[in-house]
Amino acid sequence: MEETATQKYVISLEEAPEDINVVGGKALGIIRLVKNKIPTTPGFIVSTSAFSEFLRQSGLGRVIEDAIETLEEKASQDRVDKISRNIIEKIESAEMPREIAEDVVNAYRDLCLRVTGSERCRVAVRSSAVAEDLSSAAFAGQHDTFLNVIGAENVIQSIKKCWASLFNARALVYRKAKGLVNVESLLMAVIVQLMVDSRSSGVTFTVNPLDGDPDIVVIESIWGLGEYIVRGIVTPDKLVIDKKSLKVVEKFISKKDREYVYDPVKGVNSEKPVDEKRAGEQSISDQEAIEIAKVAIRLEELLGSPVDVEWAIDSSGRLYILQVRPVTSLNMPSQKPRGSIAKEKRVFKGLAASPGIAIGRAKILRDIGEAKAKGFNRGEILVTLMTDPDWVPIMRIASAIVTERGGVTSHAAITARELGIPAVVGVPGILDSIKDGEILKVDGSRGVIEVMENPETYRDIIENGQVEVSLAQTTTKTGEREWEEFYIPTATKIYMNLGEPEAIERYLRLPFDGIGLMRIEFVISSWVGYHPLYLIKTERQEFFIDRLASGIAMVASRIAPRPVVVRFSDFKSNEYKKLIGGEEFEPDERNPMIGWRGASRYIHPLYRDAFKLELKAIKKVRDEMGLKNVWVMIPMVRTVWEAERVIELMAEEGLKSSRDFKIWAMAEVPSIALMIDEFSKYFDGFSIGSNDLTQMILGIDRDSDLLSSMGYFDERDEAVLKAMSMIIRGAKRNGRTVSICGQAPSYYPEIVEFLVREGIDSISVNPDAVISTRRIVAGIERKILLESLSNIRSRGKSIKNKGFE
Repeated sequence: MEETATQKYVISLEEAPEDINVVGGKALGIIRLVKNKIPTTPGFIVSTSAFSEFLRQSGLGRVIEDAIETLEEKASQDRVDKISRNIIEKIESAEMPREIAEDVVNAYRDLCLRVTGSERCRVAVRSSAVAEDLSSAAFAGQHDTFLNVIGAENVIQSIKKCWASLFNARALVYRKAKGLVNVESLLMAVIVQLMVDSRSSGVTFTVNPLDGDPDIVVIESIWGLGEYIVRGIVTPDKLVIDKKSLKVVEKFISKKDREYVYDPVKGVNSEKPVDEKRAGEQSISDQEAIEIAKVAIRLEELLGSPVDVEWAIDSSGRLYILQVRPVTSLNMPSQKPRGSIAKEKRVFKGLAASPGIAIGRAKILRDIGEAKAKGFNRGEILVTLMTDPDWVPIMRIASAIVTERGGVTSHAAITARELGIPAVVGVPGILDSIKDGEILKVDGSRGVIEVMENPETYRDIIENGQVEVSLAQTTTKTGEREWEEFYIPTATKIYMNLGEPEAIERYLRLPFDGIGLMRIEFVISSWVGYHPLYLIKTERQEFFIDRLASGIAMVASRIAPRPVVVRFSDFKSNEYKKLIGGEEFEPDERNPMIGWRGASRYIHPLYRDAFKLELKAIKKVRDEMGLKNVWVMIPMVRTVWEAERVIELMAEEGLKSSRDFKIWAMAEVPSIALMIDEFSKYFDGFSIGSNDLTQMILGIDRDSDLLSSMGYFDERDEAVLKAMSMIIRGAKRNGRTVSICGQAPSYYPEIVEFLVREGIDSISVNPDAVISTRRIVAGIERKILLESLSNIRSRGKSIKNKGFE
């Protein structure tokens, strides 16, 4: 019988089927590049059939199943580790079936001969799992990758190590808990690709990641491997290409004094200094940049959405595409970033990394150790070499961030955008050019840092802890922000989403009508830190109540009498587990996104007492602190009976709907759209959660890069818009308030118009979208009014004409 592609043990990238059950998820993405003739590194795939046959011939399938079966429900970590090591050792020591090994040896030899002319070459051996539950967030990083593998024997051993990584300790406990002991149902492919000797590497965006400009391609590049871009160790060159003309319209050439390359003596990747002349040269030519842009534009067309592309160019100048991902979120400042390096009149230019303007005292910290020694005060501007996760506590209280190294994809840039604070990165020499305590003005939208010549002018701003933040890039003649000029009256209320309580100080002067979504997860994770059930067990309930109440009060007191809609905790089980003491109380769920969260958690006997702590905190804020502008919202409401039980629990704690206390529900499950009349009996209002609603209506995992890249996750889908319409019209029919707090209005003006025309009461958006959304809504409402007047005139003319007939 002729062997089919799905039965083959080893398949070339060119012949591999687009079947995730044969090649796994990671390999599938590479195959699609090959099928569309996008240049990528050559290689081959060891199919899932090979793994199944290996288990069958070695007899390990039964051995592994028996080992998992012997795991007690509450086995100690030592015992789990012992069983895991035993399985891994058996897989790695077992002989690969001869026919599979021969196919691997032949494929490896052919690959090396075809590309290098030698039978030995360096390859990357990477796991390509199929089982979604084992490649989800809870098990991220569990499947192995091996780089710089040389020799067929080592490739075979690396393949077996990839297979063995399916049976690490955490995965064993998970499978035992879920009864997944049949190892033959697990599918693991392995992809083997040639390692590129990168002369240059980088990242390319087919849309400006800072302002969403779709007409340009942004390219960042460095010498050597691209890891030093991601880690922010080297500030990359930046070239901007106009999509229509394919001409370089902007350049930023940095000093790249080091590179990360393969060391043939050591057999590993290592850092190497770059000579001064080469350090200041472009790491890619203009022509190479244009070729990269062409490929990126084609990928954007193929995937149907903006993309970011990882690439490498070898010493011969050949381009390889290493990975493609959809661009999932964009910031929208009104001006484009500018990226040339210069110093003139105490003005420095770098890469615009996070929009906004801040004025504050410079605090120069060269490393985290110095930060601990010198300390850092709220409102100061952090000036450092680069950041990593250890810096986050300081970044949270900084008014702005400036780094000497790094690009727009560095840790500092990404974190600053998440925190909503201005940032400029990749400013060579900034650490040695300014002094501690100098007053800086940081413009994160233009990439400009200015040392203020008259610091006395800003002394009151600094000493009072006030920070100038501009999201619209407009200032008065005195240079001070006056958000009142943006307060255009609208019938539709413009609310703001908020996560970090301290951030309210930065946004007080924005023209918002209230907080439409206050997420309390940040308060619980940062202010409390402990799992609520652990605190109950240790009789420290008041600690939770006081901390949560304080976080909510910080926001409510600053914006009163405007309302603050507090969403009760919406952690997923894997996130709750990360809290101190959480391991004891949280289950391992296969899909936490649609698992034990929201209302279902509140009414469950195992969590009910913890939910009551949240209710007591709300009661404390309203009754003891007198903040009557605090309302609440229930997330992930699925059924009517569930809604009824939550309302009963709230009533038991003295929280009932009234004239000044409203209880809303997140409308993020299709059942609310279908049964809006029934749900309206229990809630005063609804807030559409467009992210989860889209996920559940279209039946997709919103975290799936694969589906997103195919255009599935789109809040503008007709089915999603129809559900939104059902919720809005149904709520209005029942005299209920209806809002939206998902990400859609922050990114899609057309959705804003749709919502206003449907009659939504309020729209809650991210802070950086408040001003633009208010303007859009005002324009839409004005247009609707003019349309109505036009229709009235038309009807009047019609009646008049009929009168003469």
